[in-house]
Amino acid sequence: MLWTAFIWGFLGSFHCIGMCGPIALALAGKDKNKYLVNKLLYNSGRTLTYSLLGGLVGLLGFSLAMAGIQQWLSILTGGVLLIMAFSYRKSETWISNSFLSAALAKLKSRLGRTIRPGGSRAFALSGILNGFLPCGMVYMALMASLGLQGPIQGMAYMFFFGLGTFPVMILLMISGNAFSAGFRLRVNRLLPYFALIVGTLFIIRGMGWGIPYLSPSLSFPAAQATELLDGNITHCE
Repeated sequence: MLWTAFIWGFLGSFHCIGMCGPIALALAGKDKNKYLVNKLLYNSGRTLTYSLLGGLVGLLGFSLAMAGIQQWLSILTGGVLLIMAFSYRKSETWISNSFLSAALAKLKSRLGRTIRPGGSRAFALSGILNGFLPCGMVYMALMASLGLQGPIQGMAYMFFFGLGTFPVMILLMISGNAFSAGFRLRVNRLLPYFALIVGTLFIIRGMGWGIPYLSPSLSFPAAQATELLDGNITHCE
C-alpha cells in the first residue's frame, strides 16, 4: 500500500497549497539565496511530523488488531475513506471550529514567530509545526495508516505521503507561479476518485480472499501468539 501513500501525497499537495502555500512562500521570501537545502529542511520537517503521527496511529491500529478485529479494522478503514472521499474539506472546518481551535490559534502564532528570523532553523521548525495544521489529505492518509495496523507500517506510510509532497512544495517555494489556479483545480478533482480507489483497496484487503498482495489471508496476532505458546508447551512435554 505504500505506493498509494506517495501518489496521495503528490496529488494532495495541490490541495494543500491553499493551507501550506502562504507559509511556504513566506519562508521562500526570506530565503534570499534560494538555497535548496532550506527548502528540503522545511519539507523534511513536515514529513517528520507526519511520520510520528503515522507511528502513533499505527500503534493504535496494532492494539485494535491484537484485540482480534484485524480484518474488520481494514474494512472499517476503507469504509471511512469512501465516506471522506467527497467530504474531506469538512474535516478541516470541523477541526478548526472544535475544542482544538484555541490550540490551533496558538500553533499558528508560534509558527509566525518561528518564520520571522529566517535561516535553516526557521525552515526546519516551521516544517515541523506546519505538519500539525488541519488538512483533510493528512487525515485520510492517517486513516490509511490506522488500517495498516502497525507503528512501523504507519510511520512508513506517512513518510512516503510526506515524500510525495516534496516536488510540488519545493517548486512552489522556488516559483510562486509554478502552478496555475486552473491546473490545481483539475488535479483537486482527481483526489476524491483516488480516495475511492484506496478505500476500496482497504476493503478488499480486509476481506482476506487469499489473493497475494491484494487480499492476503489475514491472521490475528493474538491467535498467532496463542498458537506459538501452545506449540512451545507441547514441545517441552
